[in-house]
Amino acid sequence: MDTILTNAKSWLTDFFDVNTKAEINELLQNNTEELKDRFYKNLEFGTGGMRGIMGAGTNRINKYTLGKSTQGLSNYLNKVYTNDEVKVVIAYDCRHNSDTLAKTVAEVFAANGIKVYLFSELRTTPELSFAVKHLNCHAGIVLTASHNPPEYNGYKVYWTDGGQIVPPEDGAIVAEINSLSYEDIKFDANNDLIELIDKEVDEAFINASVKNGSFNAKGKDDFKIVFTSLHGTSITAIPEVLKRAGYKNVTVIEEQAKPDGNFPTVKSPNPEEPEALSIAIRKAEEIGADMVIGTDPDSDRLGVAVRNLEGKMEILNGNQSMIMMTKFLLDQRKAKGFTGNEFIASTIVSTPMMDALAKGYGVECKTALTGFKWIAKMIKDFPEQHFVGGGEESFGFMVGDFVRDKDAVTSTLLACEIGANAKANGSSFYKDLIDCYVAYGFYKEKLISLTKKGMSGAEEISQMMVDFKNNPVSALDGSKVVIIEDYNTATSKNLITGVVSDIDIPTSNVLIYITEDGTKMAARPSGTEPKIKFYFSINGSLEKSEDFKKVDAELNAKIDRILKELKIA
Repeated sequence: MDTILTNAKSWLTDFFDVNTKAEINELLQNNTEELKDRFYKNLEFGTGGMRGIMGAGTNRINKYTLGKSTQGLSNYLNKVYTNDEVKVVIAYDCRHNSDTLAKTVAEVFAANGIKVYLFSELRTTPELSFAVKHLNCHAGIVLTASHNPPEYNGYKVYWTDGGQIVPPEDGAIVAEINSLSYEDIKFDANNDLIELIDKEVDEAFINASVKNGSFNAKGKDDFKIVFTSLHGTSITAIPEVLKRAGYKNVTVIEEQAKPDGNFPTVKSPNPEEPEALSIAIRKAEEIGADMVIGTDPDSDRLGVAVRNLEGKMEILNGNQSMIMMTKFLLDQRKAKGFTGNEFIASTIVSTPMMDALAKGYGVECKTALTGFKWIAKMIKDFPEQHFVGGGEESFGFMVGDFVRDKDAVTSTLLACEIGANAKANGSSFYKDLIDCYVAYGFYKEKLISLTKKGMSGAEEISQMMVDFKNNPVSALDGSKVVIIEDYNTATSKNLITGVVSDIDIPTSNVLIYITEDGTKMAARPSGTEPKIKFYFSINGSLEKSEDFKKVDAELNAKIDRILKELKIA
């Protein structure tokens, strides 16, 4: 507690503004527990950058924590690009303070002699990724907390390729940041270096999105879409992209169309949560729509709902939509003729069905750690190969490589192309998914997230991972665990042969168990939320589509048994 008090009192010097000092003094006098949470650690970069609750303190998002990160990044950029005019581009989403924090970040860059392109209004994360390369920038920043609750904000850093920072740049930048004190931040901007941008970049991004996501699908006039931006940034791009691609029957949920950091109509602006799409699904049932699309606040994730075999709207999980999008892109590539250098990509906690799909098409499937920065790194590391598309279970997908992050804008168009084409051919998105299960195996996934807030929650999550490592799971639903993959040590142990082999992937706090029947369980603390996540994947054989309901029920029962025996549901 002494260290926490010392850290807190250091924020009472004249360097900090009056409001910040008043906030700290209030906590010192009246709320020791809150003070602890704000100062027991510094915010760190996770899989999606730096993300946290807004407020004063080292463990909060504010002008000083973001200013320090920006100062460190500025120092690094100026060291690395000594002979260039260093340029960065900044975007921000609909969250509270995103616009003012983006302005502060721009000012710190400009105070360090760096040219800044600042979007004049909120824009999507995929447009920011696109803009880095389009404007020939050395780095990019987006102010967003993605799908987190309203009290959060965040800071994602992108590099020259348009992907988020990865080794070795990330470690070097973090070291630079950690070497600084808050008093090292330069806030006095050279405003001549800050240029507002909007329509020219918008036009280039929208054109690129239509070019990469449109495949001249049949049946567009007869395909009804309901779209919701969930009060986020995608309203600035998706309706226009769909319009230019030829979709005329698009109903926008107006009560969720206005950007609003309070997200007043949903419990969480996360399309992974069924409740978030409930208004759009009701509208779809009312008007007889074929598909519902909903995106998170910064428009990198998308939720897709389609009509199931009973004709009711059903939300697909991220693995299902990823499989369908990847297969469609592979079909398009195959029609042109494979060149033998194609690859698709996924993550270690996503469905193994991506491997089965790749094998079926004779292409490579590369597997990365969680986070699209690792998929973007693959594209950079293997320039001789052609990236077709790829995704992860958490409702993210990337179409080609013109954007180097999750892209709900182009993926929305791609999902509509798949649905319209299927309907025109007398099928449906859902029926085509079942056909995939027949062809490549019926894989079914389940995600369980446990929220553990604050310092005690972080300790609890840490202990849970230690317990799983020291007392490993021996079987799942009667099937013996045969492989344990420990990404902390980057090793895979075969429990049958005793052979330990290296995993050629960066280390991460993830444990994966694989059983004799192919059941897979992964345990992983979130890099951006106070959560520990458990990912389950099981599979079975589906001989014909008519057996779908029966096999689906069997797989659901298997997952229920596993959750019950592990006591984590």
